Amino acid sequence: MEFQAYVDAIIVFVRDNAVWAPPIVFALAFGESLAFISLLIPAWGALVAIGALIAAGGVSFWPVWVAGALGAALGDWLSYWIGLKLEYRVQHIWPLSRYPALIPRGEVFMKKWGVAGIFIGRFFGPLRAVVPLIAGIFEMPFWRFQFANFSSAFVWAAVLLTIGDVISATVKWLWG
Repeated sequence: MEFQAYVDAIIVFVRDNAVWAPPIVFALAFGESLAFISLLIPAWGALVAIGALIAAGGVSFWPVWVAGALGAALGDWLSYWIGLKLEYRVQHIWPLSRYPALIPRGEVFMKKWGVAGIFIGRFFGPLRAVVPLIAGIFEMPFWRFQFANFSSAFVWAAVLLTIGDVISATVKWLWG
């Protein structure tokens, strides 16, 4: 089964079982933010689609937003911890070993942007996969990382869900 079929199945399930939206969004955001998984399974499209269900009225924004933000923050937190513990050995672990340029590019990015890089990296796919690892490898101070991590996670989750919500409302308005 191809990835899009999985996304479609998740969206149908959430539409029919809105009570499951927060835990599903938590899991999707966690996977999207976890270094190794995010390279393989970009879940942001599913998060935008679930945001579209908010406009349809079947899913409540607040619990889904909080779940998405916490999932994203915990995924980055785990990635930071992996970088802290494994240091440069992480670049030899699959799937990062298939993308040897990601770690050096992430290093250059983090040296240039510092703590702001955590926030910026949350919004760009390939950076999202390595920025928390780089922060851990270079031992960014824990509380600085966590402040940027959690604040960016709440903004990121709100943006993705709102994009889906706005698209759905616009489509409904244009063709409704």
